[in-house]
Amino acid sequence: MNLYKAVFLTLVAAFLFAAMSALVRFTGATAPVGQVVFFRAAFAIVPVLLIYAIRRELYAAVHTRRPFGHIGRGLFGVAGMFCNFASLARLPLVDATAFSFASPLITVAFAAIFLKERVRIYRWSAVIAGFVGILVMLWPQFDASRFSGTASTVATVGALFAITAAVFNAGAVIQTRRLTDTEATPSIVFYFSLICALGGLLTLPFGWIWPAPVELAALIATGILGGLAHILLTESYRHAPQSVVAPFGYTAMVWALVLGYVMFGEVPVPLVFAGAAIVAAAGLFVIFRERQLGLRRPPEPEGPPGVG
Repeated sequence: MNLYKAVFLTLVAAFLFAAMSALVRFTGATAPVGQVVFFRAAFAIVPVLLIYAIRRELYAAVHTRRPFGHIGRGLFGVAGMFCNFASLARLPLVDATAFSFASPLITVAFAAIFLKERVRIYRWSAVIAGFVGILVMLWPQFDASRFSGTASTVATVGALFAITAAVFNAGAVIQTRRLTDTEATPSIVFYFSLICALGGLLTLPFGWIWPAPVELAALIATGILGGLAHILLTESYRHAPQSVVAPFGYTAMVWALVLGYVMFGEVPVPLVFAGAAIVAAAGLFVIFRERQLGLRRPPEPEGPPGVG
């Protein structure tokens, strides 16, 4: 146990995920979503394999007894990544990040339905409160007076993509919990990145762009930052229980606010802050209750709530 180290690693991982999302928003203005997904997943493999090779855990990363389980999880993951990146291309950075906080709440509902976990009234209350927060955040996206012309439709579509991404990411977490019965974390991380890279590559015939040097550097950086963030987050779980460090992942919202303002001049409306606060509070309460109940959760390679 090393609480300070675990918290530090989680905070750095949250920043890296927020920076990755900012670069996805930047590149998404010109590059197709499938191309961004490919670079994000393919270049994430590089630091993952390098670190596990140094640790002599490379065999654990490539060895699997359940290839079809990885494929199922990968399909959820790649669908979530496509939807998440599509939302980042259409919404302010803070808005898209706030919507991603819904993923842990949807995971609670899915765990009750598919894993037959016993979910008591406290956590169901948190889930209901969280969905109220989502409705609060959705309201500005459907307000045509905020936008001109087609911008209103773009924001609405972006919000729907963000909610869909949260659902797919929750499904990926459920499948991750099933895989941890037999699979090592390095294997889950590696095959997740590999399947997402292949999913992005399949979109090549549909018109990728030839990126300018700055865009190419940003695309590569999305993968490297995402891979490093996964490694740091997984490492944090070596030093403290997930229920202890998970709340610090919500600092991604702060970084999204800062990066959105500095890079894109984005200033969220108050309702987005209010809705995000409700959703985050509900998510933190779920984490608190799971810690009280002593529920054990595997490290989630996706990073902070819903991040692609």
